[in-house]
Amino acid sequence: MTTAPQSGHSAFVLAVSAVAALGGLLFGYDIGVISGALLFIADDFALTPLLEGVVTSALLLGAAIGALTGGRLCDRLGRRTTLLIAAGVFVLGALGSGMAADTWTLVAARLVLGLAVGAASLVVPLYIAEMTPARTRGALVSLNQLMVTIGILASYLINSALAPAEAWRWMLGLAGVPAVLLAVGMLFLPETPRWFLSKGREGAARAVLQRSRPASEVESELTEISQVLEQERNQDRSLARLADPSVRPMLIVGIGLAIIQQITGINTIIYFAPSILQATGYGTSGAILSTVGVGVVNVALTVVAIFLVDRIGRRPLVLMGIGGMTITAGLLGCVYLLPSLGGAAGYAALILIAAYVAFFAVSLGPVVWLMISEIFPLRIRGTAMSVSTVALWLTNVLVALTFLSMFTAMGPTTTFWIYALIGTAAWLFTYFLVPETKQRSLEQIESELASRAPRARSTPEGA
Repeated sequence: MTTAPQSGHSAFVLAVSAVAALGGLLFGYDIGVISGALLFIADDFALTPLLEGVVTSALLLGAAIGALTGGRLCDRLGRRTTLLIAAGVFVLGALGSGMAADTWTLVAARLVLGLAVGAASLVVPLYIAEMTPARTRGALVSLNQLMVTIGILASYLINSALAPAEAWRWMLGLAGVPAVLLAVGMLFLPETPRWFLSKGREGAARAVLQRSRPASEVESELTEISQVLEQERNQDRSLARLADPSVRPMLIVGIGLAIIQQITGINTIIYFAPSILQATGYGTSGAILSTVGVGVVNVALTVVAIFLVDRIGRRPLVLMGIGGMTITAGLLGCVYLLPSLGGAAGYAALILIAAYVAFFAVSLGPVVWLMISEIFPLRIRGTAMSVSTVALWLTNVLVALTFLSMFTAMGPTTTFWIYALIGTAAWLFTYFLVPETKQRSLEQIESELASRAPRARSTPEGA
């Protein structure tokens, strides 16, 4: 009697998570595809290096804007509706990129595409977190990051397949296919129970919980969410609410983790691995082929993370991952001190890059998106997640714009040692400030972080 319903609930939750995570696949594909397409776009549109950077960064800037507006939309219109809107914008951006007649049309289309990427990067983990029970939330929210890595790998493979025909328009335009699948899939999925309750629709919330939870858990979860909402009923929900001392510990952790995921340098590898390897003596074809290997490592270790995140926990994985990234970045800097590059130095660089990506994929990659979907109060969850996600994307822009300049001006050794120092600071931040959230309800996590606030420690009207 118990097994069948539970398997039915599990199947529903898995289906919901898989469809929503198509947004992650789009996110990954659109970030990765430009690395190959840009080689041919630069020839067709006679791009200068500066314009190549503008074309690449337009999506990242759009993503920051999309993350900010996406937070407000998902609080007002709902998580499901916002994902439907994002899917439509994905289609428009992909078609516009593929059909662009000149540089600035392409930049505008990439900016539009970035709006959808930013919104999806925020709303997908939020939607999955609010639809899944605490015991499986870590693995299922991490499914989004797995789809991001699969999207990156797919873009590398499609770039390789279409490169002989120099078909950059198809490379960019093919992103519209999974966007249509996301839109169709979301039409058949419900809104989250937490959003329904925030709008006073208890019956709809109960109906969703009955499909996704065992019957014994439905009423207790409804009560828990309702109690939190009742406490927050008369509180300010505006952006200014983020300045409240009671929210500050959560915001510090959320923004800090978002910045750490990017400032430690992962996208120096995702965007510029061929350049890094060429500096050790690799030829062009060998350097490009290596990106596929990096993509495979990224996917494989993200799968490992999904199995570990609800067993080992979020915090230990992040500490282990940042530690590994810091050590490998330091060693990668040492490779460039070898008297003759090429040969063994090239292989050492490739192994260290693969190790760096592996440490990221098993930790910061999936866990940051998971944790920023867990730590904020319901009343500001969408807005606070959008602020954290904006911080992530703006840091991404900073890394993308500065890495090659640092690499050229300071040299690879100094550049990678700087990233090792940043990694050390990131490890200390995580050790002292980031809590464990494994197998705890969203309301329990909120309560612990709120207890760190100055207001919580000084209650003049208390006992």
